[in-house]
Amino acid sequence: MNTQGSPMEAGTQSTQSTQSTQSIDGIDDIEAIDAIKAIERVVATVERTQRDKDAEGFLTLFRPDALWTTGHGKVLLGLDAIAEFTRAVLPQAVWDGDVTYEVIHTQFLRPDVAAVKVRQVYHSADGETEGAPLYVMTKQQDGRWLLHACQNTEVRSG
Repeated sequence: MNTQGSPMEAGTQSTQSTQSTQSIDGIDDIEAIDAIKAIERVVATVERTQRDKDAEGFLTLFRPDALWTTGHGKVLLGLDAIAEFTRAVLPQAVWDGDVTYEVIHTQFLRPDVAAVKVRQVYHSADGETEGAPLYVMTKQQDGRWLLHACQNTEVRSG
């Protein structure tokens, strides 16, 4: 979501998530809890980098072959395109409030692939606006979870 000059697109808060999860074969409860915590840390980093207008920090969260669709439907294929867009938009973003992200649901498609639903809220003096990002994240061989395919959607009231 990118409304009224608000921060680019993405994010979370996380440690007190109200999310639910779906278990799958090949991942036990401890692994699932560890994966959820790691995923929540990524989303919290998205939130922090958005707030700080830290394009370079934000870009470290993506796979090289990532796909990003902005809240306004712009499709960015690969880290180079995501980086060009982010470096042009994020540092210039102007907003008069704060943004929070909350992981509300994590569904493991495989032990190393998760669909992550996020509630993104922009808080300003004029009220709140909301986004509903979906992040498909993949676990890398080094154990890190990265953004792989993301769709940001503006929530419209009414």
